[in-house]
Amino acid sequence: MKRRDFINWVGLGLIASSLPVAIAACTSGQTTSTAKSTGWETVGTVTDLDKSGQLLNENSPIGPVLVVGTSKENLVAVNPACTHKGCTVGWKAEAKKFVCPCHGSEFGIDGKVQKEPATEPLKTYAAKIEGSSVVVRQS
Repeated sequence: MKRRDFINWVGLGLIASSLPVAIAACTSGQTTSTAKSTGWETVGTVTDLDKSGQLLNENSPIGPVLVVGTSKENLVAVNPACTHKGCTVGWKAEAKKFVCPCHGSEFGIDGKVQKEPATEPLKTYAAKIEGSSVVVRQS
């Protein structure tokens, strides 16, 4: 065997033996939690939700999410971007509706338009409590 062939075989062997390490390094950031594997994403804690009855997470993995309710009642989750011009809607608990501060659009608890100028409903998500976390997934 020539010296060059020997060096090529050794190099190929080193690359092949390091492949499992490289694959493990690339996948180590992936989670195996039940919530993640079923499409549920954590958007906050039950403690934060119970403080005010609403939880806004503008940087969740599925986009902006506004969750309303408490740990003792059904949760409602929507994308809080108004479908008219994109302003962030607020939850008005006493009226049980989402209201856009920019142009006055109003949406029901189901995300449907109750008052224009918006004509499209808010995007809704499934929401639940898992341990001490509030989790949502696209419905």
